[in-house]
Amino acid sequence: MTRPRSPVPSRAVWSDMPPERRHLERFRLRVPLRFRPIGLASDKSEHFTEAVNLSRGGFFFVTSAPLQVGMPIEATLRMPIEVTGGQPEDTHCKARVVHAKPDAFSDGRMGFGAEIESFIEPEKPKPPRPDLVKPPPTSAKLKP
Repeated sequence: MTRPRSPVPSRAVWSDMPPERRHLERFRLRVPLRFRPIGLASDKSEHFTEAVNLSRGGFFFVTSAPLQVGMPIEATLRMPIEVTGGQPEDTHCKARVVHAKPDAFSDGRMGFGAEIESFIEPEKPKPPRPDLVKPPPTSAKLKP
């Protein structure tokens, strides 16, 4: 007895489908997001919204900010336990807008997908700068 084969799309159908670019598990979680466009033509102001789904490699968010596909952004979001596998952590990154979903919301906002290109280490406090001139030793006697 032979098993019925499930229909498999022909190559022509597969080639019409956009390639799946996601390689990391995506989570439908809402997390606060702060971002600013970077580059010469960007507005330089910070925008506050939330990511509505995310992975270690990217996130999807909704905003009324004037973004375009290909635009670089700098973003800060709190990666939850589901993504980090450990403690939640604030993540600072440079990302690039890779797709836009126009008319996603009736209030005029659009949805944008961003791919994380690099993670930015938070700035650590710099140690105090040593004095350029060392004071004379206190035990030294001054000669008249």
